[in-house]
Amino acid sequence: MDKSLLAATIVAGLAMPAGAFAQEVSDDVVKIGILNDQSGVYADFGGKWSVAAAEMAAEDFGGTVLDKPIQIINADHQNKPDIASNIAREWYDTQQVDAIMELTTSSVALAVQGLSKEKGKIDIVTGAATTELTGKQCSPYGFHWAYDTHALAVGTGGALVKAGGDTWFFLTADYAFGYSLEEQTGNFVKESGGEVLGSVRHPLATNDFSSFLLQAQSSGAKVIGLANAGLDTANAIKGASEFGIVQGGQKLAALLFTLAEVNGLGAEAAQGLNLTEGWYWDQNDENREFAKRFMEKTGRMPNMIQTGTYSAVLSYLKAVKAAGTDETKAVAAKLHELPVEDLFAKKGTVQANGRMVYDMYLFQVKKPDEMKGEWDYYTEVSAVPGKEAFLSVEDSGCDVSAFAN
Repeated sequence: MDKSLLAATIVAGLAMPAGAFAQEVSDDVVKIGILNDQSGVYADFGGKWSVAAAEMAAEDFGGTVLDKPIQIINADHQNKPDIASNIAREWYDTQQVDAIMELTTSSVALAVQGLSKEKGKIDIVTGAATTELTGKQCSPYGFHWAYDTHALAVGTGGALVKAGGDTWFFLTADYAFGYSLEEQTGNFVKESGGEVLGSVRHPLATNDFSSFLLQAQSSGAKVIGLANAGLDTANAIKGASEFGIVQGGQKLAALLFTLAEVNGLGAEAAQGLNLTEGWYWDQNDENREFAKRFMEKTGRMPNMIQTGTYSAVLSYLKAVKAAGTDETKAVAAKLHELPVEDLFAKKGTVQANGRMVYDMYLFQVKKPDEMKGEWDYYTEVSAVPGKEAFLSVEDSGCDVSAFAN
């Protein structure tokens, strides 16, 4: 059987015949848990701002679904898989949580997705990057929104190779996300005719990047790829400025950097950086209207992770409504079936492995004198079509045939 036909058959198999599920909501409430880093290096990346976005999605949906209330709860997993798993288990076993979302940090996301699969519950990841979530560790109830390491490698890595940055050295966070981002970007660099000269790994939440940056500087690579995120990337950029790395002719590639981190770092230090996001507040009137409401609620503009969480919650609620129940298999089938058409994604589709595919964008951080006001940080360089940004089911390594079992 053709692979695409097989995938479609499996997705259809998740759905039961019409009328198989009662038109009901378990425990008379649809409860969604936002589990992420609210106190560590990724607190601005997603944090309590993702919780605010989830609450906005529930409010915009009307506060109820199938005439039952929508409840958003949240917790801080502290970037520790064991803590995240314990919270998720308690939510599922004692608090009747129907779905868990956001899940910053790849090691956390993989752990919670594994537990969710075991428990027969839906998870939608917006904060973690590893392609393993829709690859070898995919789940019939697991979904990946917003971005992943392949999309970042194609977006940011591709632009710099095309611009002549054909030798790279990686400064990599020492956990699953960093490894995946380095590997994906490195492969793309080599496939494009470039060369990877080396890499060095640093612990999560590193304050002093001096020794790592000196190794990167001495490599002579044209591009230093920062395969990290959050405060780690910001601190690495600050350190690079102190060592005069950019002034010396080397470029910095912030492989995962969002509007929140640019704002925290400041335009002076971040100017000229190339980065990839799936959404920016000033792209069109619809985005600007949402951003204005978000600003009124939080005092800041949303980034890709936070707006992606809004989309994930909204899509889940649409799926519950379409299924007529919050039963996991029925909702998962609708999540695969329904198009993603909201302020975050246009003409988005969900693959059989749970990967949501939509267009990404390459942005460049403006110089301070080019900014027209606060939060006016980005110039759009180019769009990255979804089919280029994300792996197909066939290339992902996910065995979707196992979903039918």
